[in-house]
Amino acid sequence: MASFRKRGDKWYFRIKAGTNPQTGKPIEIQRGGFKTKRAAQLAAAEEQTALDRHTFVPINDISFRDFAAEWLESYALNVKISSVRIRKHQLALICECIGNAPIQSITPKIYQDALDTLTKSGFAANTISGAHTAARMVFKRACQYRVIKEDPSIYAKPPRRQSRSIQQIEKVPPYLEKEHLYTFLTFAHKEGLSGDYAMFMLLAYTGMRIGELLALTWQDIDTKEHTVSISKTLYTPDNRAEHYTLLPPKTTAGYRVIDIPPEVITALKSWRREYALEKMRWADNWHSDYDFIFPATTRHGYPRTQKAVQLRIDRLMASAHLPINTRITPHVFRHTHISLLAEAGVPLHEIMDRVGQTDDETTKKVYLHVTQHRKKEACRLFTNLMQSIPSQN
Repeated sequence: MASFRKRGDKWYFRIKAGTNPQTGKPIEIQRGGFKTKRAAQLAAAEEQTALDRHTFVPINDISFRDFAAEWLESYALNVKISSVRIRKHQLALICECIGNAPIQSITPKIYQDALDTLTKSGFAANTISGAHTAARMVFKRACQYRVIKEDPSIYAKPPRRQSRSIQQIEKVPPYLEKEHLYTFLTFAHKEGLSGDYAMFMLLAYTGMRIGELLALTWQDIDTKEHTVSISKTLYTPDNRAEHYTLLPPKTTAGYRVIDIPPEVITALKSWRREYALEKMRWADNWHSDYDFIFPATTRHGYPRTQKAVQLRIDRLMASAHLPINTRITPHVFRHTHISLLAEAGVPLHEIMDRVGQTDDETTKKVYLHVTQHRKKEACRLFTNLMQSIPSQN
């Protein structure tokens, strides 16, 4: 039953809507600002109908932070750990602004002010856009559960992403020239630590992602068929070998079997002999859940981390004295593999199939950059051919 009263020249109503399950106190819905009692009565009737139909359930004043935490637990059941980590970080930014506010009290203006605050604090447009996406997922769930009546984020406007310059758009990802790759691998073979040569050969000759490489076990290598099977990727959020998780590839294209040349098989066989001796030496302390091809050098049997691989690259590059200004990361070997396949004339769709992609801007940039040179060379050869034809004059 609604009650009505007049304040000044405006009418207000109040409706009882149950009891707060935590405090035991009655919950009331109050609205006001109506010019006539009739208008207030109509609004009250509409609100009562919504309550009766359970289109709006005024539960206890749960904060945005607490509801977001509940949503995150549910979200984590169906996505990768890495995705949960990203959403958690994004929601933390929103919670800095409105985390303690009851989710029912957050209006479109309050939410827009939160986004504007993040902008003024210097966060990048992409960062705020990601936080906005996560918040919208939370508000959508709140609407589905009828915790809130309307989503305050629907019409919010995060800052626009800055337009990239032509130079940024056309910038080709770094990759090694064939001669530089040969020099690096030769140096790793002669001067590197045990396993360096096999690891970087496999990385350079397959174009696989670093997470895929570090998740490989010896069971994934078929020395008779000369193939390597990709079915998982390594995730170490804090770069500690013992805190690893094996995850499935992000897309179905990530599941693949890659042909590898005999020289890579030879390098792997050589490394496996050294690996076996190392495993025997540390048998009592060996982590044997998986037979990782490239275990950590100190956490025996655990998978090597990306940070450890980067350290090996940095040291080898410093010693090899290659004339390269850009820092070489594990992903550069992937770009290098793509560039060499393109130079060899392999079609783009076959390259993308080999590296486990269906559509990727970076791969296309490298491919187009390399093939552009081949197109110019084809034009030059054609011109030379035509110039050899006797003149008709």
